[in-house]
Amino acid sequence: MIEKIEKALKEIRPSLQADGGDVEFVSVENGIVKVRLTGACGGCPMSQMTLKQGIEKFVKKAVPEILSVEAV
Repeated sequence: MIEKIEKALKEIRPSLQADGGDVEFVSVENGIVKVRLTGACGGCPMSQMTLKQGIEKFVKKAVPEILSVEAV
């Protein structure tokens, strides 16, 4: 499962990097993926929307058993 999550994050990463941000995989526990938003994403007021509407949606499509993605 971790490999699938990391692969999905790798695919979405260029979109984040284009805006000066990035995402790092931290852990997965009980279907909840924990990530760290870095760069411009770390302090962006739109980061929650990016997390839920972008990253979470993409990861859940790639790994259906994931319940949610949360920033730590």
